[in-house]
Amino acid sequence: MRRSPGSNETLVTEFVLQGFSELPRLRLPLFGCFFLYIVALTGSAAIIAVVSRSASLRSPMCFFLCNLAATDIVRTSSALPKALAGLASAENTISFPGCTAQLFFLTWSASSELLLLTVMAYDRYTAICRPLHSSSTAMSKAFCGTLAAGVWALCAFNTAVRAGLMLRLDFCGPDVITHFFCEVPPLLLLSCSSTYVNSIMIVLADAFYGILNFLMTIVSYGFIISSILKMRTAEGKKKAFSICSSHLIVVVLCAGISPASSCSPERSKGSAALYTMLSPTRNPISYSLRNMEVKRALGRLLGPFAPNKSSAAEL
Repeated sequence: MRRSPGSNETLVTEFVLQGFSELPRLRLPLFGCFFLYIVALTGSAAIIAVVSRSASLRSPMCFFLCNLAATDIVRTSSALPKALAGLASAENTISFPGCTAQLFFLTWSASSELLLLTVMAYDRYTAICRPLHSSSTAMSKAFCGTLAAGVWALCAFNTAVRAGLMLRLDFCGPDVITHFFCEVPPLLLLSCSSTYVNSIMIVLADAFYGILNFLMTIVSYGFIISSILKMRTAEGKKKAFSICSSHLIVVVLCAGISPASSCSPERSKGSAALYTMLSPTRNPISYSLRNMEVKRALGRLLGPFAPNKSSAAEL
């Protein structure tokens, strides 16, 4: 606690993350999240290593898949270690600067993932609807790099603005955040100063990432489905569907479990747990296990550590 300059108000400098303390019977099962954390880190790191070391995995989709894996690493490492520490202790506290830093990296990685999924939808569109342009001008290496850099920079700027608006707020108490990590809506409820501008930013961000961004993905898949239906051979349709099926599954699941800012604290906490824990575990499985080139490259990477190289290559 500290005194507010020019007033007698005592400002909060440290918060208590409530986590799942209201559900003590779930404490032991929730420790299983540590396994999910290890799986998410290992899977995402393996994807980055495999794509970086394999000359055959130089397609735009593999490049964006590496960026998606990076967002998974940042998101899980920002939230889960602190949440797991809270399960092992009686009280889980976090400083205001630490809370702001966690908020920044979580928002940055989550928003970057949503934009990357939209960019990957456009890549699927060019691969199926404009195959002659996909490998030349439409999705060239330079253009893909520009798109990825633009996604990270745009989301970093948006997150920095939201974090800066959070720093201007005063918190006079209570100091309990009804979540297992620092999130904007629970923090706004604790502020004793005006949160009008922050609330406007939440609405604008939800409109862009949750509505406009999703509509752009829907439009891309509208063209993709139209092109697939026009194909004359069943083999062509099957190949086209296999190209975009992994991405479509991830988009649908992401839309289904992404936490909304307007949800109640209990519902928001549950959906955030699914999004933070399951999403980074799901992405490597959805993309890698359905891609034969990635599976073969992974087998070559793990070959020296496997007891039987032939069996590792068959994975």
